[in-house]
Amino acid sequence: MYKNDFLINVLFAVLLLGSIPLFGQNGLSGIITDSETGEPLPGAHVVLDETNATTSNQDGFYSFKVMNGGEHSIRISFVGYASISRKIVFTGRKILNFELTPAILLRDEVVVTATRAGENSPTTYSNISRDQLEPVNLGQDLPFLIETSPSVVVTSDAGAGVGYTGIRIRGTDITRINVTVNGIPLNDPESHGVWFVNMPDFASSLENIQIQRGVGTSGNGAAAFGATINMQSTRLNAKPYGEISSSIGSYNTYKNSVRFGSGLLNEKWAIDGRLSKISSDGYIDRATSDLKSFYISGAYYGDKSMLKVNVFNGNEKTYQAWNGVPKVRLNDDLAGMLRYEEHYLYTYDETAAMINSDSRTYNLYTYENETDNYQQDHYQLLYSLEPAENWYINAALHYTRGRGYYEQYKEDEDFADYQLEDVIVGSDTIFSTNLVRQKWLENDFYGMTWAMQYDNHKQLQTTLGGSWNKYDGDHFGKVIWAQYASNGQINHEWYRNSGKKSDFNIYGKATWEFAANLRLFGDLQFRRINYQISGIHDDLRDLTQTHEYNFINPKAGLHYHINESSSAYASVAVANREPSRGNFRDADPGEVPKPERLIDYELGYTRQIRHLALEANVYYMDYDDQLVLTGEINNVGDPVMSNVPGSYRLGVELSGKWIVTDDLNWEANVTISKNKVKNFVSYVDDWDNGGQVRQDLGETDLSFSPAIVAGSVLRYELVKGFTVSLISNFVGKQYIDNTMADERSLDPYFVNDLLFDYTFSPAFMNQISLYVKLNNFLREEYESNAWVYRYYYMGEYWEMDGYFPQAPFNVLAGVTLKF
Repeated sequence: MYKNDFLINVLFAVLLLGSIPLFGQNGLSGIITDSETGEPLPGAHVVLDETNATTSNQDGFYSFKVMNGGEHSIRISFVGYASISRKIVFTGRKILNFELTPAILLRDEVVVTATRAGENSPTTYSNISRDQLEPVNLGQDLPFLIETSPSVVVTSDAGAGVGYTGIRIRGTDITRINVTVNGIPLNDPESHGVWFVNMPDFASSLENIQIQRGVGTSGNGAAAFGATINMQSTRLNAKPYGEISSSIGSYNTYKNSVRFGSGLLNEKWAIDGRLSKISSDGYIDRATSDLKSFYISGAYYGDKSMLKVNVFNGNEKTYQAWNGVPKVRLNDDLAGMLRYEEHYLYTYDETAAMINSDSRTYNLYTYENETDNYQQDHYQLLYSLEPAENWYINAALHYTRGRGYYEQYKEDEDFADYQLEDVIVGSDTIFSTNLVRQKWLENDFYGMTWAMQYDNHKQLQTTLGGSWNKYDGDHFGKVIWAQYASNGQINHEWYRNSGKKSDFNIYGKATWEFAANLRLFGDLQFRRINYQISGIHDDLRDLTQTHEYNFINPKAGLHYHINESSSAYASVAVANREPSRGNFRDADPGEVPKPERLIDYELGYTRQIRHLALEANVYYMDYDDQLVLTGEINNVGDPVMSNVPGSYRLGVELSGKWIVTDDLNWEANVTISKNKVKNFVSYVDDWDNGGQVRQDLGETDLSFSPAIVAGSVLRYELVKGFTVSLISNFVGKQYIDNTMADERSLDPYFVNDLLFDYTFSPAFMNQISLYVKLNNFLREEYESNAWVYRYYYMGEYWEMDGYFPQAPFNVLAGVTLKF
């Protein structure tokens, strides 16, 4: 296969080089090929400046003999393929090759194009292909597969990238990042969060990912309040295939996955599927993960339409490692560890276990079933249609069912807190008990998305789209065992509340080339939200409340195609975000958190010079009423997020790719930023006198917003098919709260991985790929996340905290067989 491709490419090159002298110094020529197969497309129609036309020959070769200098337009079309239109600047002899995408594949693409940024969009974004994901997809969660993308910082509770993981983009956490799969919202409507642990190995069923930084373009679901992660699932593979992937690694990490596809049956039908299992003990003590998932898709491809059904599932059981490691344990501070018992933060047994544990892998939890258990089932019905030339329609129906619980062992819990009666034994009254409880969540999320697009491939592209989604979730708790039974029954339920939320949005977008190479972009979205909470919380407070919001989110920008190798853009975009369930739940009676507002300004420039591609952009994200943790608590002692009147993020992002030689290339990016709360007020609990101590700190850094973030991938192909990659990530100092105190910060870290990738094609199968990934091979000792609680006691200031150490040097190795 590769030999044939090589001979064809050599033949094309010889034909091309041999033809150049015929056209002297003023010729345009090139080869037109199929983007999927690389095969030439004879008979493709090539039009220059709408007046000069030719067709490609049997080798896909085209040429124009005489041309004037300056700017020209060229359009390539071929039956069954998507057309390409491009502006070029001609200064002499030029070779310009084109790859055309089969139109049948575009029916999959239409599903996501309505919410994605395009080549001429004034938006800051990065695209990640399946080929980029595959070599690093050895069992870790999705955030770790995209960690070298610009402005991205990732973390893992268990320390090794399997289980509960987190991602931040430009310092923005996942609750402010809009995440979609095929344009369908993935964020939980109540918490706004996304837990990739619920979708193990979903990367194996992805075609590509687009990450938009900043507000981005209008989409569906939760507000993009700093970034968007837009995922497209596997598109049509015209030929039948099978794939087996297995990997093994440190901490008893295993991943096994099987993929298959029917190819295009009877030129109309296709079926694709995947089955995966991942398990790991984790770096942190007892932080085990047992993950299972499947993906199945069936599609019908008509002449101008596509109808596809996707069903995918994730099932996770993870031992809890949510608490982190106290700083006193990290620092081997014996007096500090004993203080945890003296201040009633830990029991005697918990303190003894901490003292006797490893300083970096300590886990507070020891109960054998202190686990999180959750299953999520996704159903998608996708439809796309090309009703007329240049018109595209897509629509989707979706339903997600989620259910699960986490189980905890609790000591010395008051009966009254669980709506249980005290136990009377003779003349003694027992007021508390040890118990095991489960906190449950069951929810249904369903709705529809739609978009209608027009693209004349010249001056105008428009989109009208929207969505309607409904969420219905129940939260409840059960006592499944108690040392003293009281009057409770088996699975005694002590609280139950529900959340019902509807989310409607409609948007219109247009890109208009109103002058030569200068495009105006406009985007206007209306979003309406209704959210109702009813019932009692686990602390027996009544949560009943209703909230409605109407948001208008305008966006505008300019894109200037300076010349064939460079372009510039500028944009301003507005996003509004409603408070989450937690914000409403934890607020004091009569106190209602305000919605947040963001105005995002972006200015960017791109340039490509032969083997070097560069991108630079400046952003200013101006927040009103951003919700942040201040240390303030509510009337029952729970921490609350409070609106701060002014905060901002100002930064520069630089990225580039340099093809040094045919065998060596380097991709790198760096973000330098300033992230500030303008006038921050902090609160510290006062255990001696009750209440809190207020601290006016002025301008401070936003938490978890490093001033410098950098990523790099240096690849070298030693021999054909065998590549070595040095993958590097640098994250600057991060404050773990908004007080900007050095003693409450994460040290900078620089982590380097080595990836060995060998791919070859034996006679008996399509392809074999072997991977070995040496993670953190320089043995950097670092923590990537933390939390802190501050208080005064006995006239002195104290802290309780938890840091999340990441794994030292560890190994993952895998093999993929493709049939």
